[in-house]
Amino acid sequence: MARLNWGIIGAGNIARSFANGVAHSKTGTVLAVASRSIEKARKFASELNIPRGYGSYQELLADKDVQAVYIATPHPMHAEWAIRAAQAGKHILCEKPIGINHAQTMAIIEAAREHDVFLMEAFMYRCHPQTHKLVELLKNKAVGEVRLIQASFGFHANFSPQGRLFANELAGGGILDVGCYCTSGSRLVAGLAVGKEFAEPLEVQAVGHLGVTGVDEWSAAVAKFPGDIVAELTTSVSASIGQGLRIFGSEGHIVVPVPWMPLREGGRSVILVHRNGQEKPKEIVIETGEWLYGIEADTVAENLTRRQASSPAMTWDDTLGNMKMLDSWRQAIGLCYESEQPGRVAPLLGHAVKFAQTKPMQYGKLAGIDKPISRLGMGVYKQDTMPQAAVMFDEYVQRGGNCFDTAYVYGGGKAERLLGHWVKSRDIRKDVVILDKGAHTPFCTPEFLSSQFIESLDRLQMDYADIYMMHRDNPKVPVGEFIDVLNEHVRAGRMRVFGGSNWSLSRVQEANEYARKNGLQGFGAISNNFSLARMVEMPWVGCVNCKDKTWQDWLTQTQTPVFPWSSQAGGFFARGDEKNTSDAALVRCWYSPDNFQRLARAKELAAKHGVEPIVTALAFVLSQSFSTFPLIGPQTLEELRISCKALTVTLTQQEVAWLDLQE
Repeated sequence: MARLNWGIIGAGNIARSFANGVAHSKTGTVLAVASRSIEKARKFASELNIPRGYGSYQELLADKDVQAVYIATPHPMHAEWAIRAAQAGKHILCEKPIGINHAQTMAIIEAAREHDVFLMEAFMYRCHPQTHKLVELLKNKAVGEVRLIQASFGFHANFSPQGRLFANELAGGGILDVGCYCTSGSRLVAGLAVGKEFAEPLEVQAVGHLGVTGVDEWSAAVAKFPGDIVAELTTSVSASIGQGLRIFGSEGHIVVPVPWMPLREGGRSVILVHRNGQEKPKEIVIETGEWLYGIEADTVAENLTRRQASSPAMTWDDTLGNMKMLDSWRQAIGLCYESEQPGRVAPLLGHAVKFAQTKPMQYGKLAGIDKPISRLGMGVYKQDTMPQAAVMFDEYVQRGGNCFDTAYVYGGGKAERLLGHWVKSRDIRKDVVILDKGAHTPFCTPEFLSSQFIESLDRLQMDYADIYMMHRDNPKVPVGEFIDVLNEHVRAGRMRVFGGSNWSLSRVQEANEYARKNGLQGFGAISNNFSLARMVEMPWVGCVNCKDKTWQDWLTQTQTPVFPWSSQAGGFFARGDEKNTSDAALVRCWYSPDNFQRLARAKELAAKHGVEPIVTALAFVLSQSFSTFPLIGPQTLEELRISCKALTVTLTQQEVAWLDLQE
């Protein structure tokens, strides 16, 4: 078997441990090391007999002989260099935590998927025989049904505000540095207890102490998992609590004295199994001559063709879930790093994010808007943190998207604020199209419309909205009063185009007739529901769709643009299943015999085009005889990537009719 040539990015203590481990591995050779200092790289290389030393990380990635990289930089640099490594076609082992939050982790995994490279988060204990033995014991119910997990990892470090353990700018603190072992261990144990590879917590509560630099110096968390399994987690960088894992079950308990750092150079470790009623525990001895980090390197080499390792090593989904749990722990104690604050989240690769019209994105025009509008609009409702919003918005723009849909009521104003901070930080206002909504029931009056809209502009940090939609209609208000006040805002330069979301056709026609008679601007667009699936029941009071024949005939005749919400039927074409009724909202709004017929046809046509059924459903919305700009609400980069596939699918009018049961 040819040996795998490793390059190491970073020349600190953990990099040294890994290099020594690879030297004792079955499959690897360290070919190169890179540091930001050429002197440090050369010294490191000389001491460990590494052939090549580089004074920049990019030089190492450019080395065609390097096949895999181990990223051993401080936490905030992991995301950038993991993504750059993927772009360079290198396989990746990234030191834990793989990113500083779930959003960064998504971006890293998407990069690995896009560039078809191996990726694993470097929890070396997950590869060790001791962990494999623990998995075996839990699968065999060695202590019955698991009820309580206690996981700890902490130490006392001398305080240094600039050091990586305490510096805010280096994402310091115990939770990310060693608490991540506790979360990963508890998720593994809880998952095995319920017959899975890992489990996600149902809730996380925590307390902790934030020091003068704003990072956690000690903290404790309690998590509840499926099956009423409870986990107690403790971590610290300022108290010597050591490490340990104890698992309490219905028939006894298991103690793993050294769970996270089995002997680095091989040797003997133990797991103690205490059975109820027995005086002495059973001692399970694990012996290996292999080095800890060598085992980890071999795990990478053995799984290259799969692009990710098998559990109990960290799979991509396991890594995503672990980062989400760490986010929850930090959120519970009020820890948000300065680099995660609104307006301070930098693009992951450092360079400016700029809008560019790129394929396969498609564009349309809207009278009154002097720039092209991407056919897919990004709904911002579900982006509730700045890191998440920034990663999603950056990727959307880099895919050619430029239309953002938000509203006064979304998140109590959080959505508008996050979008505004992002637009300002990226200096991209002139390139994006902002669709803002207001005057939602019960505040649907001309007076509230104006006061809310002024507040929305303040939240957005903008002078105008490109498109403004009244979020609901109030038939008790004469339509002319709305048209009059909207025209006042147009004349003042605060909006370019306006329309209605969830308005009936008769009220839209009445509004446009009033505008025509009085020489005023009328509705330039609408934003009602329109999707392949028929909406059985509206998700919220006051919602209106525009899919019936009368609406479609009018839209085709007038060519009034539509910005449809729930354009993908709330995920029905991805998750709809007559046997699965766990999502009550999905069932209530979309489950019906005719919609399952549409789903069956979407699956059939998707197979023909080589895409997912939800892609076919979105392509249906894009293929109408009137102008559509479907609004999508992806929560992950994977969902965004899949949605964008719809831009590559061209449906014939016969296929459009067939999908909608018209043929």
